[in-house]
Amino acid sequence: MTQNIFITGSAGFIGFHTARAYLDAGAVVVGLDNLNDYYDPQLKRDRLAILHGYKNFTFYEADVANGAAVLDIFQTHKPSYVIHLAAQAGVRYSLENPRAYIDANIVGFLNILEACRAHPVKHLVYASSSSVYGGNTKLPFAVSDAVDHPVSLYAATKKSNELMAHAYAHLFQIPVTGLRFFTVYGAWGRPDMAYFKFADAMVAGRAIDVYNHGDMFRDFTYIDDIVDGIQKIMVLPPVEVTPAYAVYNIGNHKSEKLLDMIACLETAIERKATINFMPMQAGDVTATYADIKAFSERTGFTPKTDIQTGLMHFAAWYKDYYKV
Repeated sequence: MTQNIFITGSAGFIGFHTARAYLDAGAVVVGLDNLNDYYDPQLKRDRLAILHGYKNFTFYEADVANGAAVLDIFQTHKPSYVIHLAAQAGVRYSLENPRAYIDANIVGFLNILEACRAHPVKHLVYASSSSVYGGNTKLPFAVSDAVDHPVSLYAATKKSNELMAHAYAHLFQIPVTGLRFFTVYGAWGRPDMAYFKFADAMVAGRAIDVYNHGDMFRDFTYIDDIVDGIQKIMVLPPVEVTPAYAVYNIGNHKSEKLLDMIACLETAIERKATINFMPMQAGDVTATYADIKAFSERTGFTPKTDIQTGLMHFAAWYKDYYKV
């Protein structure tokens, strides 16, 4: 039977790749995105143009914070599955525009939960974030670790999403799974992320700012591995019966030194980086590293893309898209 899937944030980085994978598999996909200007909306429109090439894709330009618009989509299309990826992203931007995070990440998620309550679905899968681990120093981060001390408003909204999901799963028997994404990168990526900004600067001959004097580590996860994980978990509702709720880490299960990532990017983009070493930024963390054992045991998920290969894929897309 054809899957009927509603994907929020479908013009975003992860949403676009997820929607395209399901469309390639023959699923009926309904997308929603507000095409905001947090980063270049043209990139979002260009992603969307590819999705519009599929006859089984329907798109709504609307804000997830608009509860009436969300409910109308559920009433019209009656999705079997929901993949909620729309959010105001970015740790640093939350210092400048906190209300955007409450509107998109709290009000928007409430609207999705309420719509799933009114129109029951087989599974709601939503984006959480590695940022919920805050300043935790025990590595790798495990889902069983305490996440009570967020160091950014973005992280606080993502932790709030997990609590809201638990409450709705408990009260209304909504099968819901949260995925804590770890530094997702790749082709068609987000220009606000470090690897993308570094590529922009290196191509333009500008210096790059590297925080905490380069003493940073990240679990970089290639977009194809993320999409594979989403597809694997979506058909497996949470194992707990009461409530039907779960949260997992999804990452590459390897913490890379930021300076090593930059060296890989230099090779891939064929440019040398000039580095400005900077102090630590407010809201940032020194290291992330995903313990993915629980997710792998549940789904059979194994990340396949190492940082060198992933950055080569990104660089090939970047050079083509920007005519470098």
